[in-house]
Amino acid sequence: MTRTQISLIQIDNYGPWTTTPEPRREVDLQTLQSRLYADVSQLVGNNEGYAFFSRFDNLVTVTNGLDRAALELVQESLRNRYPVTASITTGVSRSPADALGSASRLLQEAGSAQDSQRREILAGDPLPETERTDTDVQIAHFDVNDATGKYTDELNEFDSFINIERSYAELMRYMRTAHESLSFFVGGDNIIAVCSDMDAADYYNAIDHVRDTVDVELKVGVGRARTAQTAGMTAKHALEDCRHDGSTVELGW
Repeated sequence: MTRTQISLIQIDNYGPWTTTPEPRREVDLQTLQSRLYADVSQLVGNNEGYAFFSRFDNLVTVTNGLDRAALELVQESLRNRYPVTASITTGVSRSPADALGSASRLLQEAGSAQDSQRREILAGDPLPETERTDTDVQIAHFDVNDATGKYTDELNEFDSFINIERSYAELMRYMRTAHESLSFFVGGDNIIAVCSDMDAADYYNAIDHVRDTVDVELKVGVGRARTAQTAGMTAKHALEDCRHDGSTVELGW
């Protein structure tokens, strides 16, 4: 049974900050956002978690194994490195979507994302160590079949990107509605999904849906473990089995 711990990291009062006292250069904002994401990824990753850039001012992280002190350290590190602060709220559920929903409600109840008085909220209860198991996190790593041959080596970069994004958008919607799972584009032709309890048939159905809807073929490797990184590495190895054997779905258990 999965019990996913999701922490939502939101830059405090970011919209007004970008235009005060006057609009800031877009290149500087993009640089700040990318560096902040890289630091969050490293800070969370040091504790076996995963971070996804989402909209950059709101980052979704899988934090099984991080307690309140570890999350507070993430806040402190961001405060020391950047001219902005961040709030972090946490939810835990069998459904990753429900966990994110709980984290989001905690933050919304504390105040608006553009409330200058709402700073560095830290709320929500991480999963107690005594309740953690080796099946808490299920990670699925999808990629596009022969993306290089079909797209990269045949189309211009933007048209290749459109095809990859079409598959991501359709998979993201399907996984959210059918399985309360959260899917994120992570570069290249790769999509990582944080999943509820899903079996092989569920993954075949997801891949069939994307193929039938947008005519893009996927394959997937899946792992599960106590932490996102361990589950993710198992998923990566399972995906390599797909590539080697020509299979569509491989479960790492």
